[in-house]
Amino acid sequence: MSNPDDQQTLQTLSEEYQKLQTDLQSQVSSRQRLSSQQSENQSVAKEFSQLASDSAIYKLVGPVLLKQDRAEAVQAVEGRLEFIGGEV
Repeated sequence: MSNPDDQQTLQTLSEEYQKLQTDLQSQVSSRQRLSSQQSENQSVAKEFSQLASDSAIYKLVGPVLLKQDRAEAVQAVEGRLEFIGGEV
């Protein structure tokens, strides 16, 4: 026969384990999302470096493409890469 205290301890440990699994899954999901964003921003930075200096850059805002200043666009991508690098 099992001791009620043993059953309670087992139940508590099981709940803690499930919580840790949930937390781990959340962390893995966040890491994958950040890695995907990092890859996307690295591709954009590479494209920026290959553009002619007088090329137009557009930013998608909702359903509309808006012209964006090159320096501002490059700075935004570099800032995102810096932030993502710190998070990863």
